[in-house]
Amino acid sequence: MNSFSILTLGCKVNQYESQQIRELLERFGLASVEVAAHPDLVVVNTCCVTRTASAKSRRAVRQARRHEPQAVVICGCLPAVATGELGAVGENVYTVENRRDLPAVLSVLVSPPTTPDSKSPKQASNTVIRARNEPKVKYKKDLAPPPELPQLTAFQGHTRAFLKIQDGCDAFCTYCIIPKARPKVHSKTPDKVLAEAASLVAAGHKEIVLTGVHIGAYGRPTVRRRRGADAENPHLPDLLDRIARVPGLARIRLSSLDPADVTPRLLDVLAAHRNIMPHLHLSLQSGSDNVLGRMCRPYRADDFRAKIELIASRLDRPAITTDIIVGFPGEEDADFQQSVALAKETGFAKIHVFAFSPRHGTAAAKMQDRVPSQVVKERSHILRELDEDLQYRFRGQFVGETAQILIETTNGHPAGRAERYFMVRVADRSYRSDRSNGTYRTYATYNNDLIRVTIVENTRDSAVATPI
Repeated sequence: MNSFSILTLGCKVNQYESQQIRELLERFGLASVEVAAHPDLVVVNTCCVTRTASAKSRRAVRQARRHEPQAVVICGCLPAVATGELGAVGENVYTVENRRDLPAVLSVLVSPPTTPDSKSPKQASNTVIRARNEPKVKYKKDLAPPPELPQLTAFQGHTRAFLKIQDGCDAFCTYCIIPKARPKVHSKTPDKVLAEAASLVAAGHKEIVLTGVHIGAYGRPTVRRRRGADAENPHLPDLLDRIARVPGLARIRLSSLDPADVTPRLLDVLAAHRNIMPHLHLSLQSGSDNVLGRMCRPYRADDFRAKIELIASRLDRPAITTDIIVGFPGEEDADFQQSVALAKETGFAKIHVFAFSPRHGTAAAKMQDRVPSQVVKERSHILRELDEDLQYRFRGQFVGETAQILIETTNGHPAGRAERYFMVRVADRSYRSDRSNGTYRTYATYNNDLIRVTIVENTRDSAVATPI
């Protein structure tokens, strides 16, 4: 094999792991190409968080097979949950249920044993790596020790880099399949995190997003909350304090947190380091205590309010973004109105609106009192309109002020994210860069630059600024 392509579905964690797969295959000597270039190997890193995600993953497998590679490897969350949704996948398609086996499977496929007594991946007679009723890859006697997915040295094709610090969840919220897909709660050691952050900075990444399945549980063997004096987890703020001191790291963001993850210690760290962005993503899911209880979420609406007040008391106009599920079983109109009211009260900088879809394998899929689909559609529309209005209001308070943006695109108007994560389009097509010794250059020359701008206008989809 000489070339490979990776098709990635799903979250930041999957995107991070696809970068690890890329680096491993490049170390094996393969070249990364687009799937349309007919690679020898296609890896499909799947998602199954919703039925739609599973369907997209299956379509990606079919897309990969149409280009007739020597092998297609299916990994990620869909094979791990073993819900039977993969169906018949065909010849030369290998499914990997256990993530720990993926590097070894790739190694055997890329460089099959060549000794006279060695057996091919299909012929070996030892441990089976497969999805139920699907083609087998057997390999373990051929490899000692098995390879591992490497730590990243670069996040190829992206301006900002994701850095996975934690994996796994055992919370079992009633709508969520992830505890079945990623059941083992574990964390990367601080030294490994710091080394990887330094490597990403050396590769030119100015912004790193710390991510994981449940980063609030960093350093602990469970995401479930302890009670009493040990309720607050010190490991995440301690790690964040150390990462903020990595030389050359201009920006740090945190991915999704639960309200209980926001502690005075965490806010102390955010307030102490200017390179930690004043942006927190807190998963609300619903503003109704009734619905939160049915979801098995570990907080209530007043707990969320209290954390918003605490954040506002410590940070200057922070961006609070969130997720809200609309139409969860049993959600009455009054419950939905409580979500709307809490969203308005909080003044979210962004709401990710998800229409509830029953996920086979979760408790919520068996719940009665389903909300009619037309009602779900209407409520989703109301919340998305509110989101647009709240985003506009949030951006509007910064008109006339300066901001720092990271140039992410030079297609048309150069644009990038401000500290508080809203998108800023730069009106002027050239700017003075320190790297250009005081001369003017085009933005296309300096994609990935951090620049200071003055925000001069607020539109319905972004802010507009001029460079300083």
